[in-house]
Amino acid sequence: MNNKLSKIINPWVPKEGKVIDFGCGDGSLLEELMKTKNILGYGVEINDKKIESCVSKGVPVIKQDIDKGINEFKSSNFDISIMARSIQCLKDPSLALNRMLKLSKRCVVTLPNLGYWKCRLNLAYGRMPVTPELPSSWHETDNIHLCTINDFEDLCKKEGIRIMNKVFLGSNGAQSNLSSLSPNLFAIEGVYLLEKQ
Repeated sequence: MNNKLSKIINPWVPKEGKVIDFGCGDGSLLEELMKTKNILGYGVEINDKKIESCVSKGVPVIKQDIDKGINEFKSSNFDISIMARSIQCLKDPSLALNRMLKLSKRCVVTLPNLGYWKCRLNLAYGRMPVTPELPSSWHETDNIHLCTINDFEDLCKKEGIRIMNKVFLGSNGAQSNLSSLSPNLFAIEGVYLLEKQ
């Protein structure tokens, strides 16, 4: 998790809240939230090396595939659930969104934007996009449901999910005038705070 992204998410997380992070990676975000917000955090991760990193940071983590992991949690007493840069890897993103919002009052989702102008240019030249947010070649990627900013917001509307806040990141990983003005074209990543209507 890069520092700029965690600075966006941090204010959305309630102090002393209960947080679950699906696809928590090395646990950096949960570690930061435990220190700055005194949260009770749990991570779900499949990669053994990243799990080891979580454990070394004192972050409670469960080894589980996210598609299965979301279904393992039955209670809805989390204040917020997080899925950063993982929703496009899931078999059923709409099911995952609805499940997250049954587990928690609100959720944070971040996703790479396939509508980003460099992705469009790659596709125009007959190549699958490779960008900092989509770094793997088509045959190596875990991404199975890539979408644009517009596609994701349409899905939220269809599923009755309210967008409480959204931030768009440019190619340098920070907010920019261009990415805010025309996110579907100039944002490399979208960051969303969501709740069920």
